Amino acid sequence: MDYKNTPYYRVGRAADLHGKDRLIYRLLEILPGFLSWATIIGTVLVSYFLPFWAAVFIIVFDLYWLLKTVYLSMHLRQNWKKMKHNMAVDWEKMLLNIKYDHIYHLILLPFYDENIDIVEKSLQSLANSKYNKSKMIVVLATEAKTGKQAEIIAQEMTKKFTGFFGYFCVTKHFLKATDEMPGKGSNIAFSAEEIRRKVLDKNMIKYEDVIVSAFDIDTVIYPQYFECLTWNFLTAEEPLKSSFQPVPFYNNNIWEAPALSRVVAVSGTFWQMIQQERPERLSTFSSHSVCFKTLFETGYWQKNMVSEDSRIFWNSFLARNGDYQVVPMTYPISMDANLDRNLWHTIKSIYKQQRRWAWGVENMPYALFGFIKNNAIPFYQKLRFTFVLIEGFWSWATNPIMIFLLGWLPVIIGGRHFQSTVLSYNLPVLTRDLMTLAMLGLLTSAAISISLLPPRPDRVSWRQVFFMFIQWIFVPITVTIFGAIPALDAQTRLMFGKYMGFWVTPKFRNYNK
Repeated sequence: MDYKNTPYYRVGRAADLHGKDRLIYRLLEILPGFLSWATIIGTVLVSYFLPFWAAVFIIVFDLYWLLKTVYLSMHLRQNWKKMKHNMAVDWEKMLLNIKYDHIYHLILLPFYDENIDIVEKSLQSLANSKYNKSKMIVVLATEAKTGKQAEIIAQEMTKKFTGFFGYFCVTKHFLKATDEMPGKGSNIAFSAEEIRRKVLDKNMIKYEDVIVSAFDIDTVIYPQYFECLTWNFLTAEEPLKSSFQPVPFYNNNIWEAPALSRVVAVSGTFWQMIQQERPERLSTFSSHSVCFKTLFETGYWQKNMVSEDSRIFWNSFLARNGDYQVVPMTYPISMDANLDRNLWHTIKSIYKQQRRWAWGVENMPYALFGFIKNNAIPFYQKLRFTFVLIEGFWSWATNPIMIFLLGWLPVIIGGRHFQSTVLSYNLPVLTRDLMTLAMLGLLTSAAISISLLPPRPDRVSWRQVFFMFIQWIFVPITVTIFGAIPALDAQTRLMFGKYMGFWVTPKFRNYNK
């Protein structure tokens, strides 16, 4: 079966289907929210009616959390070592014995209404890269509806960078109301097709010789990033069946961001580092790269999606009957930590950004529905990915709430009989001790986070560096308020069919504390 030509290959939501397929897809949309709410509500009910068994479950769950924390910390430390090694490698030298002068890099920078300094800094980092600029195709992908100011910025960037790269192009995306959603996916899909027709075909550049990098507009690359990407592409076992994923650092404005924003940002980096050590669980996220031939055959990014960055992986995976993978680069790119015009707006922006990321749960029904329909994918592979998806989104929405909010429920609402038992007395003590052991891992996280910081500006005191270390005491707050709750919010919206649109994260580089 050619899955790519089926009516459900580009489905965005249940309403895009009909009959029995629509019902199945709708049930799969309900599934993640149902599981999360059933866990939370079930814990409350069992704590009231069966407090003894609820206490046993909470102790076992706390022990599971402790072991999971140790397991993930080991992966984090291992990836940190690889990262430090890769950042010290001379990637130009690594390419000396590999023929790579035929490789082009197509860089897509979707631009909405960001300030000129953000756009220019990203483009300047490309100009400062060590890769052969004549082999770089840089695209500032604008939206028609953004107005005159965006046009002025695009014109200024054109004046500054035209002639510096092999090709510098500005595209203007006009939203099609019929099958497109406003957002990054529809923009970069349009831009990629424009470049195919006007640059690649016109100059007879082979699709298999072009690596496409879809970056956010605030992305700042390290000087040898494209050498590292080229090396990974040319040494991959099956480069045309692979996407390539760097690790996102949020260092552009890290010294200006408030503590809550820093902890959330670095926690996101840590999670991506952990995932790079588990490539069987890895899907594309935010900035990523793929061969143009693969992208063209896949049909570009889906235009009716919020989470197009991870959906492109599932599009490719299903189109190739499971014969597709993400190659971890273990090499960073730098983006902005969440920062708005004041602290309160920053807090709101953090929540909205985390909810948008958690809206990646929309890929779960898509993937599971694809597993049902595509019989060419091996059963074991379907089973493994089903577990990864369900466990991942369930853990995201429930585990912090279970640990930090519901751990003492049997003692509080379990009744007098349970409150007089030895287990009732020991439950808070056991929970506290297990969580204290788990939290000791934050010392490692704090040390690693300090090592990943950019050079300290002169305006930043050493006292602020010290606060960068102790800020990790906020983790119980951040993983709950900016982790589990927005994830539960997104899953609940999907469960009730209240679909989200694309939200553009405000980007500021100066913050007046």
